[in-house]
Amino acid sequence: MENINLDKTAFQITLHGGNAKDLANDALVAAKKGDYEQAENLLAEADKEFNLGHEVQSKAMQKDDKDNRIVPTLLLVHAKDHLMAAKTEIKLIKELIELHKKLDK
Repeated sequence: MENINLDKTAFQITLHGGNAKDLANDALVAAKKGDYEQAENLLAEADKEFNLGHEVQSKAMQKDDKDNRIVPTLLLVHAKDHLMAAKTEIKLIKELIELHKKLDK
């Protein structure tokens, strides 16, 4: 079984989580300006970035079998936390955008 570079994995997860959060926040800015089409496009990109981070995380977890246990580092734990925070922000921003749409009617 191939070894994985945990630091590289952690940085990839953090990168995609950060990109997802940035895109979601950009979507909220667009919605506040009334540009809901742009907001939806940015949210779709945020979801893609989150999914890329989740894919990296899932691949690492698949390598964690009983013969080759992954010992989590603080950096890896931080990365996973960062990714889950991104998911939470995306969900909340989607709700905020829906509220903006209702207020604009």
